[in-house]
Amino acid sequence: MDLGIKDRVALVAASSRGLGKAIALRLSQEGAKVLICARDESRLLQTRDEIAAATGGVVKAIKADVTDKDQVSQLVKKAIDEFGTIDILVCNAGGPPSGMADKFTVADYHQALELNLLSTINLCYEVMPFMKKQKWGRIINMTSVSAKQPIDNLILSNTSRAGVLGFSKSLSNQLAPFGITVNSVCPGYTKTERVDELARSFKESGKGTVKDFYSNIEKAIPAGRLGTPEELAQAVAFLASEGAGYITGIALQVDGGYIKAVF
Repeated sequence: MDLGIKDRVALVAASSRGLGKAIALRLSQEGAKVLICARDESRLLQTRDEIAAATGGVVKAIKADVTDKDQVSQLVKKAIDEFGTIDILVCNAGGPPSGMADKFTVADYHQALELNLLSTINLCYEVMPFMKKQKWGRIINMTSVSAKQPIDNLILSNTSRAGVLGFSKSLSNQLAPFGITVNSVCPGYTKTERVDELARSFKESGKGTVKDFYSNIEKAIPAGRLGTPEELAQAVAFLASEGAGYITGIALQVDGGYIKAVF
């Protein structure tokens, strides 16, 4: 299926590994010109070379911390200088530390909001003027199933990522007249380094082994398994496509049926 995004310019945040890397790879496979960013420059450049070698596409890399508003502004400026515009924006960032409420201070919540919510807002605000001018754009904001169905030991993520859903829905209504869609994607448990970190935290808390962690999760997923980054990337690529122009304001979970709610 041709998604109609060949030569579109895509900026994928926090994309040196995990879900961000899988999304950048998928968009490059569809012929998009991809700009990736992350804090770890060595890993970032390695990812750039891997994607370019795999797809033969145009892949650029810029070191940037999406929690820093000035760095976000410079990131977008460099992208515009390089490509002239940004057609597709994927707002992504790592997850805050795991833990229950009594483990954290108010300062921890501020950091979580900067990581997941404010980084998304800053990226969108920097890119919106260019999308509005060209009257076409796709914004996909990465959150988590925890934004819809809170997970007990992820109180920081539950709090910060839920805000992304409210922001995205509000923004989608305001940008729809300009041909810009804004959607959220809520990944479920997926085979990434982040989930490996949660498994180690589970073990260190004395709740059981790493094997127990994965066994408990799989029992809670109707599909009976964790997802793959490639499966998640396929969903994001479709929302970025030409054919998804009438889909906006949704919060799509990609979770094997983990979320139990109807809506």
